[in-house]
Amino acid sequence: MAKKIFWAVVFCIAAALLQSTLFRRLAIYHAVPDLVLGIVVYTAYVNGTMTGQLTGFFSGLLLDFLSAAPLGLNAFVRTLAGALAGLMKGAFFLDPFLLPMALCAGATVLKALVFFLLHLLLVGAIPSYDFAAPLFWVELGMNIVSAPFLFGFLRLFESLLAGKRET
Repeated sequence: MAKKIFWAVVFCIAAALLQSTLFRRLAIYHAVPDLVLGIVVYTAYVNGTMTGQLTGFFSGLLLDFLSAAPLGLNAFVRTLAGALAGLMKGAFFLDPFLLPMALCAGATVLKALVFFLLHLLLVGAIPSYDFAAPLFWVELGMNIVSAPFLFGFLRLFESLLAGKRET
């Protein structure tokens, strides 16, 4: 399990660097696809809840150090997303197109709702998505469209990221 988490976090580091450099130049309404969230969802779905939680925590902590977000915010959101995606392990056949889209859409909506609830609880100390503004909807669309490609790419590294298949 430690090997899978290590490699997932390595992929998350690469994705975070890609998001913060190249994808910022290609942003639409200042929105970029959240590849780190997609990697956490993939890792959680193929390995289960514990691996999803740990991958989400470590990748979120990494993002907290790279961003101006309060320490622990991204770790909390991604741990929660990893735990919920991990609950889906074995529940569905991994369709190469629709299931990644649904999982990443659910994780993106979860992230936005958690940010919104924390924004309300902490009286504006945490930035929130404005659901009427295009930023959230563009990010959601980008995550949905990029999910099948991201999952397909990650499947190429299944020996590093996924547990042994049951036969």
